[in-house]
Formats: sequence, C-alpha cells, structure tokens
Amino acid sequence: MLFEIEVNGKTIKAKRGDTLLMALQRNGIKVPTLCHIKDLLPSGACRMCVVEVEGRQGLIPACSHPVEEWMKVHTHSPRVIKARKTNTELLLSNHPDDCLYCERNGNCELQKLAEDLNVRERRFYGKKNKYKTDPSSASLLRDPAKCILCGRCIRVCEEIQKITALDFIGRGNKTQVGPAFNKGMNLSSCINCGQCVMVCPTGALAEKQYPAKLQDALHNPSVKTVIQCSPTLSVTLAEEFGLRAGKDLEGVMFAALRKLGFDYVFDTSFAADLLITEQASEFYNRLQTGKSLPMFSSCCPAWIKYIEQSYPEMLDNVSACKSPQQMLGALITHHFAPQQGISVDDIYSVSAMPCIAKKFESQREQMTHKGITDVDLVLTTRELARLIRLNGIDIEQVEPELSDQPYQSRSSAGKMLAVSGGLTEAMIRTLHHLITGKDTNQLKIQELRSNKDRKEYFVKIGAFKLGFAVVNGIGNIEALLTEIKKGRNDIHYIEVMACEGGCVGGGGQPIHPENDNVRARAKSIYELDEKESNRFAHQNASLLEVYKSFLQNPGSETSLNHLFTSYEEREVMR
Repeated sequence: MLFEIEVNGKTIKAKRGDTLLMALQRNGIKVPTLCHIKDLLPSGACRMCVVEVEGRQGLIPACSHPVEEWMKVHTHSPRVIKARKTNTELLLSNHPDDCLYCERNGNCELQKLAEDLNVRERRFYGKKNKYKTDPSSASLLRDPAKCILCGRCIRVCEEIQKITALDFIGRGNKTQVGPAFNKGMNLSSCINCGQCVMVCPTGALAEKQYPAKLQDALHNPSVKTVIQCSPTLSVTLAEEFGLRAGKDLEGVMFAALRKLGFDYVFDTSFAADLLITEQASEFYNRLQTGKSLPMFSSCCPAWIKYIEQSYPEMLDNVSACKSPQQMLGALITHHFAPQQGISVDDIYSVSAMPCIAKKFESQREQMTHKGITDVDLVLTTRELARLIRLNGIDIEQVEPELSDQPYQSRSSAGKMLAVSGGLTEAMIRTLHHLITGKDTNQLKIQELRSNKDRKEYFVKIGAFKLGFAVVNGIGNIEALLTEIKKGRNDIHYIEVMACEGGCVGGGGQPIHPENDNVRARAKSIYELDEKESNRFAHQNASLLEVYKSFLQNPGSETSLNHLFTSYEEREVMR
C-alpha cells in the first residue's frame, strides 16, 4: 500500500512496511550510511543516516525507523548535517592518518563521507589505534587499526555466508573485530571468499598483495612471465576504468597484458573447457558405478575449504578435478614449458582472478610438484587494474589481440563458469554428448539462470534421469546438505559457488558501496554465449589438440597425474 509523506518540503510516495531509508532511496534521495547492508535487517549502529522528523525531539536513524503517514522529514537540515559531521569527526579522531598509503585511498567510504561533510579541521583528538596487522592469511590482510566497528564484515560473514569467522572482541573503547580468540585469520574458519572485503567501508580488510615480486619478474630478462585470465575478468575490468559495467574487453585485456611485459598470455576459459570435459567424464563414471553421488563441483576454492572444515565426511562426493586456474597452471608447467624448451625454474606463472580465495588455493600443498607451485602469484581484478594504471596504459587506446597458443581457442561454455549455474549448464551440454553421442539442442536452461539461492533442474539424458542443483552463495548450502544426509537421492550433481552470483560477484572484483554491477556482468556472459559459434567445451579445437598431443583422453593416467587432486579434513578455531 502506497501513501504520501513529506520530505524536504516535497511530497513523495512511500510503501507501508518500508523503513525511511528505503523510501528515501526509492525516490532518489541519498542519505549516507556506514553500517547498512542491503536486504539485511538494520542494526542502526553508525547513526550516519539520522534524519529530522517534525514532532520528534531527537534525530532518528532512517535505516531502522518504519515510515509513517504523518511524517514530515528533513534529511539535510543544519541539525542533521551537524550530527553527521560530528559522528564522522569522532570516527576520524582515532583513525590512522595514512590515507595516502591506504589500500582504499580514493575508494573509502569514510574518506568520502568526510569530504561530503566538508570536514577540513580536527576538532577532536583521540589516542590513535595501534593494533597490529594480521598477515597470517594467504588471501587476506586484516588491519584492525582502520576498523570503525561498523559490523558489516561480521554480518556478511555470519548472516549471508554463515561462516562466523569474525566477531566483536572486547568491550567499550577496547572493542575490535577479529577471529576466534583474536588469533590469526589462518587459524579461523575463514574460507577466504573475500565478501568481508567487499563490504568493508575502509581499509581494515584487503586482499594480500605482492606487487614487488611481480614487477621484478616482469623486468627480469631471464624469467619467462606467463599470465592466465579468468573468464570473468573480460566483462569486469571495464568498470575499473570508468567504462560501462559488463563491457567485454577480452582482446583489449590480452593486448594490455603484453604491453605490461608478460611473455605469454593465456585465457583460463580454455582450462574451463578442460574442466567441463574432465568433470563430465568423472561424473559419467560415477553414474555408471553409482558411487559417491551426488557429486559436488570443485572449482570454487572457498567452497572446498568450507567442506573440508565443516563436512569432511562428504569429501568423497567432491569432484577430484582441480579448478581451471590450477589445471592451466599444471599444463603450463608440464606441457607448455617442455614444448617450448623452457626450464620450469625460469617460468613465473601468474593468474588474474575475480577471487581472493584463489590466492589460498595456489599455495595449497596439493598444488605443488617437487616444491614447484603450479601458479606462483594470483592477482585480483582490482590488482590487475592497478598494475595497468601503474604502467601508464590507456585501456581505451589499446587494439584488441588474441591470447597465445597452444591454449588460444575456447567455447562460450568455458566463459559461463563466471556465473552461478554456468558450470552446470555447460557440463550438461558435454554430458549429453558423452552419454548419447549427440549434441543437445537445448543450449539455454532458464531454470539455472535465475538469482535464486538454490536452483534445481531435472532432465532425462539417454537412460539416466538426472537431477542438478546449483547453490548460489555458500550460506545456502547447509539446507541442501541436510536434505541429502536425511536421504534425499534425486539430486546427482551439485554446483556450489561461495559468492552470490558466482565469480562475477567474487571477493576480488571492483568494490562499490551498492554493487549493482553483478547482473550486468552476468548478462554479458549470457549474451556472449548466445552469439558464439562454438558453445560446446568438447568442441574446442585447441583442447582437442592438447588431448591428442599430451592428455590422450579425459580421465587418462596423464590427466589424473596433472589435472586431478585430493582434499582432506581441516581443523579450524571456531
């Protein structure tokens, strides 16, 4: 039911049951917040969204106060602006004065708030926070001194991801945010998904970076630098340069990487085709034997760590296939290097990913061979954009180029791993060919393309009646696992992506206060699939050549040695 309220002297429409903040935002009236997370119940902790309501003595928080018909609201009165400015100044009073060196300089909500409120002098002096940084995680760097106690990271970890790796510690002015017992993040239940980084308004949480190592490698003539790029990056990188969200920069990205000095540039979409082919074969074998079903996907490292620490009894159900990043890393080491006559010791293998959990994955013991890692360094989308800017490359003036052989071609199926449900949809195409010997005519599966928390699809392929489930966000997997434990047996394959929306919403993607660009990225992936000439992973020409010259066939001994892995129970502090 709609009704009218007065805001800043003008009448607007409001909906019964909405909060004031929702009504204001719907009518294009901006009110600052620091603790608010869209679609979660308000906490009202930061008090930045306070507004003045006629007839009320005190200011009220717009995020938690329900809208009422009689209201006459003032969102930017002198009293309101003074209160917001005072709150901001108090936050700054004990905040580190290192903005120029901060990871979030130029993209910090506290910094932006201070600018908008014209904070130009220090009126309050507090003892500066001097907490030690926590560098223990392979993926995350935690700096408690920059934390403003907004609680966003806690809420996204507990209420959305349902991991509960972070919480408030201590009381009063000694309160801080940290993992269990205030130990290192490496000992916690953190799965490295990076969603806490995406919602942190300051630089208290950031991805771990190693820019000096990469720069040294790029300028060392005796080192052969190789980079692979996730299927997601081409439809995301544009945002970092002020271009339209979802704009595909695939060829431009490859060209820019060569300008940076990389000797070889590969598309991880090739390895995504490889994963689809190998996993379809693995799944078909399980269907024939009836063992270890349902089979879980294995390409999301955050999901893998979650099941290792929370459901180790179900590890046999996880696909043994490595992720595309690690598959291509292994091929670069064991196929590409010998083919080119390059010593493995001279290769510096880099991957650019939308995910900070990939940093953790690349350092896993299972991903090394005789002390040599398959992937030496992982960059996030944000880091790659900074590297391009650092080297003075104008992305809008770069002419598109192709990636390098022998992993040059890809199908649109490989690109679809960027979105939640894309892996399942792509694998069904190859599975259909594997079972029937023919390609399916149903390339678009609408049931797998929604934004639902869980998507299910049932289909008959040959003699098999199969059920597929897609879990969109790690917080939604527990219910399905419980159903399976209680005896549900109509689901045979389960895809799990830790981040909502899939890799397009990964923890290494561009940070926006209200990230509405995930849908635009996903839309670009689906549009690309519609117009591509090859939409089947098993028809990838480069992939077929690699099988012919090296891997032999899916599930071969060579494939098992280089493309498959194993997982084990992991103990963490909770």
